[in-house]
Amino acid sequence: MSANKAKQNVPADKLALYETLVASVPDVERKGASVPYTSLNGNMFSYLAADGTLALRLSKKDRETFLEKYQAKLMEAYGIVQKEYVAVPEELLKNTEELKPYFALSYEYAKSLKPKPTKKGKTK
Repeated sequence: MSANKAKQNVPADKLALYETLVASVPDVERKGASVPYTSLNGNMFSYLAADGTLALRLSKKDRETFLEKYQAKLMEAYGIVQKEYVAVPEELLKNTEELKPYFALSYEYAKSLKPKPTKKGKTK
């Protein structure tokens, strides 16, 4: 199926690590076929780029702490720096236990954001 073909864009080992991380928070569901991501109320709070880089959306305070602690950078996609997203270093992605608190902080931050209106019509 096309979803399986699209999944091949992301390195399989990174996708497996991301899925393990997402599963660490029971209320979170991984979405997306070609770009695996998580969202809440229409606000994306994590995604896995095609090259296998994990991006986490964090509050200003948590983002600054993360960037300093891990000598990380803001996520850049298509030549645009995403101000609220950090690029998770590869070694940290491999350490689910150490990364889990930041993923949870990302989820909590998403809860604080204003819900976005849905673009799809809901069927009942």
